[in-house]
Amino acid sequence: MIETIEYSLGTVSNTASYLRLWALSLAHSQLAKVFFEMIMMNFLGPEKKNIPGMIFGYYFFILVTFGVLIFMEGLGAALHTLRLHWVEF
Repeated sequence: MIETIEYSLGTVSNTASYLRLWALSLAHSQLAKVFFEMIMMNFLGPEKKNIPGMIFGYYFFILVTFGVLIFMEGLGAALHTLRLHWVEF
């Protein structure tokens, strides 16, 4: 009976963990989409044929998106480490 309860709790815990990772993945993709639309539309301008603006905007998009995603992942890792230290303390 105890093994059944332990297995059930482990299954629910693992499912919740993978759902959390899936939600973070969706959040990252939506954030990148918003950054792309905001940055590229501002750098292209109304005529939509601004080649230097498109090139600069693309690299700026890569820089901003990468920076925000690295910050989010670093913050998540730091908070997870802090939580583990708190639990183990």
